[in-house]
Amino acid sequence: MAKFEMDTEFVRKLAEILEEKDLGEIELADGDRRIRIARPTVTYAAAPMAAPSASPAVAATGPAAAAGAGDIAKHPGAVKSPMVGTAYLAPEPGKPNFVVAGDKVTAGQTLLIIEAMKTFNPIKAPKSGTVVQILIENAQPVEFGEALMIVE
Repeated sequence: MAKFEMDTEFVRKLAEILEEKDLGEIELADGDRRIRIARPTVTYAAAPMAAPSASPAVAATGPAAAAGAGDIAKHPGAVKSPMVGTAYLAPEPGKPNFVVAGDKVTAGQTLLIIEAMKTFNPIKAPKSGTVVQILIENAQPVEFGEALMIVE
């Protein structure tokens, strides 16, 4: 197997193009040699729409399936997935979760991460409040628009 030599100046130029053109990634192939340069992406969960005058009560524990996922997704404090991927409640295996039910959070605080296409995307709190319910399990696949947590 031939030694793979890397032209670091070429890599720097690709990274500059990535920034200049505001691209997410560049991938080039030459025979069996490949190079991929990618910027980390940050995706924020959308802030909920105006809250109804009477907010429904939500239990502080248990997965969404137990309480009717359709009703929970309509909750004004529902933090919904902005993408399809795998949700992780902790920054890495063996580390404590970003948040647990009952935690007070501030707007912009990381609640969890979603891995999509080998990129870890932090999901931030859309508002300050209290995490009243975590609707998913660690390492669970999630769909676009799926309710992940309730923050009131």
